[in-house]
Amino acid sequence: MTKIIHAGMHDLEMLAPLFDAYRQFYGQRTNLADSRHFLEERIIRNESVLFLARQEDGTPSGFVQFFPSFSSVAMRRLWILNDLFVHPEYRGYGIGEQLLHHGVVFARQTGAVGLVLETAADNAPARRLYERTGWVRDNQFITYRYGLEQ
Repeated sequence: MTKIIHAGMHDLEMLAPLFDAYRQFYGQRTNLADSRHFLEERIIRNESVLFLARQEDGTPSGFVQFFPSFSSVAMRRLWILNDLFVHPEYRGYGIGEQLLHHGVVFARQTGAVGLVLETAADNAPARRLYERTGWVRDNQFITYRYGLEQ
């Protein structure tokens, strides 16, 4: 049985390897120390909300990270689902769905108007998961980026 917890500082040692694996999935080099530091800063500064999936034996199996934003039109909070990752060994057991469900419950508890996310166009498994769990693809707005990478 999987247990989903609202993660904090005491969960960094379990979160960091999952976050590092998530980044590697998106083509980044492994960097466990920087992964841990990034999450630590988000938690200390109260800049994100993390939920961690753990198995009965305590093994971390996935996480989801939300960043706060606001809808000026609705004049309410909006949550950005920025990161969702389930360790490959635990995929197919509904952990991603459980993490998404916890995020929706959390968003309702905070009075949010909704949640938004982006995923890679070629990430078909993630897109199927989102659509299966009630997320609706936005065909009304176009996303632009302005990169500041050096």
